[in-house]
Amino acid sequence: MAHPGVQVVNGRKTFIPLENNPDTITHLCRSLGISPTLTFHDVLSTTPDMLSHIPRPVNALILLADTPIYLATRSAVEPTIHLYAGSGPEEPVLWMRQTIGHACGLMAVLHVVLNLDSGKHVTGSELQALVKKAVELQPTERAELLYQSKFLEEAHMDAASQGCSIVPSPREDCGFHFVAFVRKEGKVWELNGGMNGPLLRGQLEGDLLSENGLEMTVNDFLQAAETVDHRGISIVAVSG
Repeated sequence: MAHPGVQVVNGRKTFIPLENNPDTITHLCRSLGISPTLTFHDVLSTTPDMLSHIPRPVNALILLADTPIYLATRSAVEPTIHLYAGSGPEEPVLWMRQTIGHACGLMAVLHVVLNLDSGKHVTGSELQALVKKAVELQPTERAELLYQSKFLEEAHMDAASQGCSIVPSPREDCGFHFVAFVRKEGKVWELNGGMNGPLLRGQLEGDLLSENGLEMTVNDFLQAAETVDHRGISIVAVSG
């Protein structure tokens, strides 16, 4: 039985959108059985003095951007990404296609915790079992596995109901996009279930809040935010 807040919109299961703030993400991760060794921190500014308060190293970032910002930075990039067809443990990252409406926040968190440090922060038995299955599946079957997962649905809806703002209906147009950035084995990946596949951003020696790390990840979104009308942009750093 579906969570009472979940609705079917245009033929697909649709959630309440998730907020991009440390408390909400922490709540979701604890529900999923993610180790408290991972901590989440607002990036209010990318100036050195503001970043100095965030525990390092930071090897993952979760970004939320309004549609005008997202389109300004990714409308030309998305068509260049080949349709991903990978599977198996030899793949450099675990990427999952999003087929649930308004679940891009959940997808961003999953892309972070399942890839960061090769998934060692995953301690919950249900998520561990799901990952074991997902790794071996082709992208379409992997997406269906997530779509049918009741514990993911329950964890997302519980966390989405705990946010600071008024909880919207799943039928409301969200208009915001989540993007995850993960540094794994020295490579920086952009992981977005709404694109065709994972996007390799480059090789990086430092962490994602270094000057080069910001350039590979969020700087183009922040620059676009200065030139287009928008409702907001936020960044959460993942330390651990």
